[in-house]
Amino acid sequence: MPSLELRRKDWRAIEADAVALFVTQEQLPQWGRELAEHVPSVQAALESGDITGKHKSVTLLYTAHAIRAPRVFIAGLGSESSLTLEAVRRAAAAVAKRAAALKLRHLAFPIPSAAPGGLSPEDFLYAALEGSVLSQYRFSKYITREQDTGLVERFTVCTPTPAEQRRFHPVVEYTRTVCEGVFWTRDIANAPPNEIYPETLAEAARQLGTQAGFSVRVLNKAQIERLGMGGLLGVNRGSARPPVFLILEYWGTRRSQPPVVLVGKGVTFDTGGISLKPAANMSEMKADLHGAASVIGTLAVVARLKLPINLVGLVPATENMPSGSAMVPGDILRFLNGKTAEIDNTDAEGRLILADALAYAERYNPQAVIDLATLTGACVVALGHVVSGLFGNHRELLERLKRAGERTYERVWELPLYDEYAELLKSDVADLKNSGGRTAGAITAAIFLKHFIGNYPWAHLDIAGTAIAPQETDYMPKGGTGVGVRLLTELLRTWEPLPTESSS
Repeated sequence: MPSLELRRKDWRAIEADAVALFVTQEQLPQWGRELAEHVPSVQAALESGDITGKHKSVTLLYTAHAIRAPRVFIAGLGSESSLTLEAVRRAAAAVAKRAAALKLRHLAFPIPSAAPGGLSPEDFLYAALEGSVLSQYRFSKYITREQDTGLVERFTVCTPTPAEQRRFHPVVEYTRTVCEGVFWTRDIANAPPNEIYPETLAEAARQLGTQAGFSVRVLNKAQIERLGMGGLLGVNRGSARPPVFLILEYWGTRRSQPPVVLVGKGVTFDTGGISLKPAANMSEMKADLHGAASVIGTLAVVARLKLPINLVGLVPATENMPSGSAMVPGDILRFLNGKTAEIDNTDAEGRLILADALAYAERYNPQAVIDLATLTGACVVALGHVVSGLFGNHRELLERLKRAGERTYERVWELPLYDEYAELLKSDVADLKNSGGRTAGAITAAIFLKHFIGNYPWAHLDIAGTAIAPQETDYMPKGGTGVGVRLLTELLRTWEPLPTESSS
């Protein structure tokens, strides 16, 4: 990840490859005249119409030694009436990508004395840094040829006074920590399945826990069998590699305070099992552990930030493979809570391992449980790659997730859990089937999970569309996106106990 620093230095005196300055369309006339006093080349660019202030427009100017940095980027924010945190992120990403294309390595940002569009300077800086840093991700560890990564390696925030340095230091530290969590999550989601499988995922979590300050306990296959986690064991039957069940714990406040529990689907590679997937694009199924990676990454961010909350992560991890010993349609599995399910489709495996984890979560008497899973192709059909599907039984928890999603732009869209959909999961030989067929697939998957939750507030995030991006966008790479880390950190950083309300 690029380095991120805060320096007490006037932006005109910073030694960097370039300085990035942001402007809205409304600010442009007065702002341009004032800037021209420090960087004379601005005047000619304004007169020629090269600087427009339009959103994501980037104009490069050479300073001719008028300031210490040899270049200035003028980044357009668009109209103040439509300025949002996301607009700032995307404008900053455009600047960082332009700098990277020019093979610049060090980009500086002055803190605006008054942020435009009603944003606070803190929020403006947070969004600008997040968009810049996240845009500079590449998964290139397996490329052996000599390469110029073409990435900005260093971002410096310039502030002229000690008071401002104290004021904005927490913003820089927060953004750095969140971006580190996102980068780690992206790396795990993008890693090939011969690198990351259940046992190595456990080891990666252990190493991160040691660095960040949370504990990791790894249950092996024998311990999973003693617990009676029939869903996890059933999915694992076709694999030569044993399953693991990870228990991650961060205690940021008194132990008497019940934790929030995060549950992440950890299918390290999903062939579909006996209900084999088509060969086309099956390689993307290395990212079927993205929910698990997001949970682990979030634990690291929360622990490093030392947030005053107790947080537990539960990760059932396995491969889903076809073999002579694999689970087959018609099998019946018994789960940790004693309920049974008839297997209708072995490619509906994520819900089987989540079922055991959701039942296990009740042991913590949790304040709330949130699970993340690349669960259904049906959610991709319904919502595309734009928002994650949201389900749950507690109105305030769902509303908080929506608000966190709007702030981080990891948006969520609520789908129903009406009783009528449960009819699709009825079985003649077990408590329910694991698949309801083609119709309402994301909903029936969530209803399946609802059978295994305890008496706690619960939310389910289907990230099948948002976790694996088909193409690069402003600050999201193609492939694993790291979705969930920013959303959950935003939710947890201001966490308050949930009000009591009747579960639906």
